[in-house]
Amino acid sequence: MLKEKVLIIGGGLAGCEAAFMLAEHGVEVVLYESKKNNPNPSQKLSTLAELVCTNSLKSVNESTGHGLLKFEMEKLGSLILQVARQTKVPAGDSLSVDREVFSTTITEKMAAHKNIELIYGEVLDPHEMLNKHGCQRMIIASGPLTTPALTDWIKNNFSSDDLYFYDAIAPVVDADSLNYDKLYFKDRYKDQTEGSSADYLNAPMNEEEYKKFVIELKNAQKVPARNFEEYVFFESCLPIDLMAERGEETPRFSCMKPVGLETQDGKTPYAAVQLRRENLLGDAYNLVGFQTRLTYPEQKRIFRMIPGLEKAEFIHLGSVHRNTFINAKKLLNVDLSTKKNSHIYFAGQIMGVEGYTESAAMGLYVAYQILRDLYQQEISPWPHECAIGALINHIMTQEVPRPTNINFGLLPRIEMNHQKRIHRSKYKNIKKEMMAKRAKEAFSEFLNQYMIGL
Repeated sequence: MLKEKVLIIGGGLAGCEAAFMLAEHGVEVVLYESKKNNPNPSQKLSTLAELVCTNSLKSVNESTGHGLLKFEMEKLGSLILQVARQTKVPAGDSLSVDREVFSTTITEKMAAHKNIELIYGEVLDPHEMLNKHGCQRMIIASGPLTTPALTDWIKNNFSSDDLYFYDAIAPVVDADSLNYDKLYFKDRYKDQTEGSSADYLNAPMNEEEYKKFVIELKNAQKVPARNFEEYVFFESCLPIDLMAERGEETPRFSCMKPVGLETQDGKTPYAAVQLRRENLLGDAYNLVGFQTRLTYPEQKRIFRMIPGLEKAEFIHLGSVHRNTFINAKKLLNVDLSTKKNSHIYFAGQIMGVEGYTESAAMGLYVAYQILRDLYQQEISPWPHECAIGALINHIMTQEVPRPTNINFGLLPRIEMNHQKRIHRSKYKNIKKEMMAKRAKEAFSEFLNQYMIGL
């Protein structure tokens, strides 16, 4: 066992990922999670690694940014992806899970590990906890929903910047309350072979139904931002009502696009709402892309305008919550240790990434850097051509934090010749495949060179 003890604050995806990787390499870990004693309004479970916004960990296709990130995480021994695959629900090429089973399984693995001490309690003074438990290093992985007391400690010790974004949660409906005569199963990007079943349930809308729906979304009563703040939303997770405010056609070219969702008679609906299984039993569905600021009564009224949802019973209604991020470029070194104290690290969404797997990947990244240091190996730069390296480069070069998901736009460009630029659309998929191939080669070469001793 390595003679080192690490305090980790936060039992979300990043905290659990970092704790497990360190523990597997013989490092003692003290993992604190505050939700049992001090839950925030967005949390519904008492277990670790709760997926708050949706049950989807996005695509597994390695020609996408999310698929590429999963490839790298699995090479690093990701616990999150291991459990996600064990608890997945049907969702096409999306890795979606039963949230409760996923969270429970992660918690059981954390509690059972011989090198992890799991403590449920709020950390008010991290320095005090370091001394109490005899820890030499600390990872703050408290997430964008960090408790007010810890947020104040971070501000007082590292940053006075008040940085925030708002995030939104989609509603979940009871499967038994749906009218299946008006719904049909079909996957947008997955060919249906004879005898196979689709993963997504679809509610088609004609033009009149859609336009009435959008008008109601625009005019509905919405929950105001707190403390006179302005809503600042992450662009990849906009509320459906905000999309409607941006333009009548905006939802129809986003989560309500009908592309690939032809009905049995071969007709394409004007718009469509997709529902995805929420759990393994299939007794609940979430409305894909329907994050919302609407008040609870307005959600029930308006979402029951969707064909097949006229009598829908809502297990969970949508909501918004405030996310806090630090300025990574200003406060952190490239290994995500703080410039003021190299034995204190940040990991996960709080340091400027957005998304479940992105957050978990940052936990792996920090644990890797700590292990390198413990083995007295120099900090290794990660290639920008790979997904994790591209995310680190993004957060460390942004003058003003702009949280982002992984996407090919973060990776170095692949130059196209004149002929390919002329026929850009034809070569779009080929370009992505080339970037994915380059990324996997760069990451594999990096691991061969820098994972010695780990």
